[in-house]
Amino acid sequence: MTESFRYEVEILHLLVSPAHAYFGRAREGAADVPTTDAETVELVAGKGIVGDRFFGKAAHMDAAVTLISIEALEAMAAELGTPPFDPLLTRRNVVLRGAQLAPLIGGNFVLESRGQEVGLKAGRPANPCTWMDQMLAPGAHKAMRGRGGVRCQPLTDGFLHRGPAVLVSPVPLNPERAGEASMLRASRLP
Repeated sequence: MTESFRYEVEILHLLVSPAHAYFGRAREGAADVPTTDAETVELVAGKGIVGDRFFGKAAHMDAAVTLISIEALEAMAAELGTPPFDPLLTRRNVVLRGAQLAPLIGGNFVLESRGQEVGLKAGRPANPCTWMDQMLAPGAHKAMRGRGGVRCQPLTDGFLHRGPAVLVSPVPLNPERAGEASMLRASRLP
């Protein structure tokens, strides 16, 4: 049996939005689309979060759910000398406290929430878009590189709930480094 590591985390926000606010809108500006900070979301294996803009979209099946750590956003705001960011403006689906996410890339992990387990595959980094400079603060796009979170594919059906949770990882993580940019990812960027 493979060794696993358990980390107590907190699910702070669960964003669900049926439409894109930034994608493909360079000239029009950000769209005013309905966005819910849900108490609970339903995930469907291979499809994503029910009701979200990426749910069941073929181009996004392997990356339909995005996770980010609040520590990354807090570190970015401190570096840029701005007040704390509204995490919902990043348009990441799951905002966690206490989770170093970059080491999960390429592997499977589990989020346990209120006794339910949701299996996820962390496929690739959730790279920031240039909208972050406008929506968060000037310089946010660059500051978010290497710490924009991870894009995941749900491997099992289940529910996530805001509040205490457990992240079960196949690799050791260091929650104290949750706000740091991933050196692996950052080294590939200009």
